[in-house]
Amino acid sequence: MKIRTMPMDYDEVMKLKPFAHKPPRRPNLLFRTLVCAAASGELKKARFTCRSVDMEKVGDGPYLILMNHSSFIDLMIVSKVMYPKPYAIICTSDGFVGKEGLMRSIGCFPTNKFVTDLQLVADMRHALTSEKCSVLMYPEASYSFDGTATPLPRGLGALLKRLGAPVVGILTEGAFPRDPLYNGLQKRDVAVSATVRGLLSAEEIRQKSVAELDSILDGMFSFDNFRWQAENGIEITEPFRADGLERILYKCPACGAEGAMEGRGTGLTCRQCGKRWEMDTLGRLHAMEGETEFPHIPDWYAWERREVRGETERGTYRLDCPVDIAMLRDFRAIYRVGEGRLVHSAEGFHLTGCDGRLDYRRPADASYSLYADFYWYELGDIICIGDREALYYCFPRTKIPVAKARLATEELFRLKKSRTGQA
Repeated sequence: MKIRTMPMDYDEVMKLKPFAHKPPRRPNLLFRTLVCAAASGELKKARFTCRSVDMEKVGDGPYLILMNHSSFIDLMIVSKVMYPKPYAIICTSDGFVGKEGLMRSIGCFPTNKFVTDLQLVADMRHALTSEKCSVLMYPEASYSFDGTATPLPRGLGALLKRLGAPVVGILTEGAFPRDPLYNGLQKRDVAVSATVRGLLSAEEIRQKSVAELDSILDGMFSFDNFRWQAENGIEITEPFRADGLERILYKCPACGAEGAMEGRGTGLTCRQCGKRWEMDTLGRLHAMEGETEFPHIPDWYAWERREVRGETERGTYRLDCPVDIAMLRDFRAIYRVGEGRLVHSAEGFHLTGCDGRLDYRRPADASYSLYADFYWYELGDIICIGDREALYYCFPRTKIPVAKARLATEELFRLKKSRTGQA
């Protein structure tokens, strides 16, 4: 999938009027039918199946629909399992570029990822109460990098209480191994299924504490796609299954080098020390020589998190790299404004560029996670920061692991909050 881009001077971009807020609207039956029909071909290729559990306790809706986020097929799945019920979709704002009218017609309303958005709750309430339609939310806010759940924001239970709507959970199996983000949009032959569960009735939400509700959500968002693949004998035989694996496994456990890993074909190699691992058809890694440090890919990723945590606690973590900068200000295009430098440290992010005219800072305690993405709209890996006024999409000009920046953002946030007694 592509996105409209255009070059523009930074000062001219800042003169543009930011996109105006519009409340979500209920999509009509025609658009719901067209979206469902458009999704049917891809779902057929994925041999999609679905089962429903405990839906009687949540009634006929409208619901707050919470779903794990694995790949673009998630939206197609919802269109199938919720049809013909109407629902609005909380969507990343860059998804509106070049197609705002269409997105609003199918029920989407925008928000900036990992940016405080007080209007979002009001929009959700409007959809549920005024428009009488459900609201689809991906509480992880980003695709899973390693096939496990990404951190949820604390206080989701408080949101449930404010909305008062029954909650439906949708959990997929097969969506991640079919199209993992690191693999560069190369789809594998894996069947996809979903479980639609009546998670919480309105009465249960009223009766339970915020902590109890958060615990229930944590339980739902506890999964491991690589483990599911191995335990269920899901064979992925495509010869490109390790392509791009260095995007998540960026640090060599043998020599400690970062940025020297390369995933290609069915293997992963460290160019620094020469060690090589083979990825079998069940998604497990095997060292070609010596010890297999982490047969299970999420264990390798968890080790990298611990390594980053150690850097943040010692005060040695720092990212400093030249970047190409693009900006989102309105929905006409992503504007390419030039080059700059992105620094990430214990103080947070600092982006400079455009001949000194751009100087943006985001403190480390501003967000619990980071909008980082692989092969974003087929343009490249990105780190995205910003606020309600503008988003800055930073494309590293050198090979740096954007996954590490996301891990570091989460660990720096945790560290800051723990030191102030808010963790």
